[in-house]
Amino acid sequence: MKWKVLKTEQDYNKASIRMMEIFNAEPNTPESDELELLIVLVKDYDDKHYHLPELDALEVIKYKMQEMGIKAKDLEPIIGSKGHVSAILSGKREITLKMAQKLKDYFSIPAEVFLHSA
Repeated sequence: MKWKVLKTEQDYNKASIRMMEIFNAEPNTPESDELELLIVLVKDYDDKHYHLPELDALEVIKYKMQEMGIKAKDLEPIIGSKGHVSAILSGKREITLKMAQKLKDYFSIPAEVFLHSA
């Protein structure tokens, strides 16, 4: 099939199904070229039609803390003093770029989650 810009949900569904069919295509084959094109087309359609909700950085931090069983004091080496940690967790202080990088590594989640509130 000759692919073009996906304009309808039906086009999108056909492209998505085909993309899954050839997902393991061998490199440097017509199928791998088709797969690369379909990835671009499907992503473009997704970006235009489906908007993911923005995550609240503080909620993510609190969730990860609960999940990992850690307390605010455990974040002091990452964020700073007890006061800094408290101010961040209460939303009174913004997360800096440096903090976002450290939180990304500590929690193993994308830094972008923290940078929306920075």
